[in-house]
Amino acid sequence: MRKRVLGRTGLQVSELSMGGLFVASFASQFEAARAAVRRAVELGINYIDTAPGYGDSESILGQILPDIEAPLILSTKLGGRPKPFMPQERDCLMASVEESLRLLKRDKIDILMIHEPDRPGQYDWWPDWENVRGPVLDLLDELKRSGTIKYTGLGGTTAYEMTHIIQTGRFDVLLSAYNYILLWREAELEVLPAAKAMNMGIVIGSPLQQGALSRRFDDQFRGKAPWLNTPRRKQFQALYALLDELKMSVPEMGLRFVISNPAISSVLMGARSPEEVEQNVAAVEK
Repeated sequence: MRKRVLGRTGLQVSELSMGGLFVASFASQFEAARAAVRRAVELGINYIDTAPGYGDSESILGQILPDIEAPLILSTKLGGRPKPFMPQERDCLMASVEESLRLLKRDKIDILMIHEPDRPGQYDWWPDWENVRGPVLDLLDELKRSGTIKYTGLGGTTAYEMTHIIQTGRFDVLLSAYNYILLWREAELEVLPAAKAMNMGIVIGSPLQQGALSRRFDDQFRGKAPWLNTPRRKQFQALYALLDELKMSVPEMGLRFVISNPAISSVLMGARSPEEVEQNVAAVEK
């Protein structure tokens, strides 16, 4: 597994990394999740991302990772816990960090991200949106000084609102989901250039478009495919024709497209079994 530098952190991360959402118990049985994580590490993956919002993902990883001797880089997030979640209250934010450390069975977090900092309707992080101020920034600075966290990050899903926060220069890593995908590349207009200008490490989430690129849907696309509009359906049909010509699977092209961008440090896979891990690794190592 090849590695790339995660921006200004200087960390060497595997090109393909492990998304923690699908190791949670709502998505996978524990033994399958453990086997998937172990296989990922065996194949050279050294970065795992999770969050309080990913069900019991932190708890599951906390049961798996202590038995793995290989050095791993781990990121988690602030957001959504405890309930009620009060992003303007330092004690609430600190309680979330302490719970992450307890569940993950760690005394330090490599990268702590603010989850959905770009969606004010979801979490009210910024009393002053224009100048991006709030108690969370003070806490992140405090945690860095104490050594509880090494680096800070942003984990979001918008294609334009995130740019304003990136440009503050306060964060080391960007995790952008849903907006840099084979068939949907809005992040390359503003978000990725802004992160690159700040020398942030860039991680891409959901590279297979929430399952739309995880396999082919030929039968549906021959008909009307009610979950897609006509132009998008024709786009998929053109993609499938190209894949037939290249003799390549949809996931392989989806992953290889993302990692072909040298500005991207790593792409998260949502594998929930050793077989899925092996398929994804084979795709990016070709």
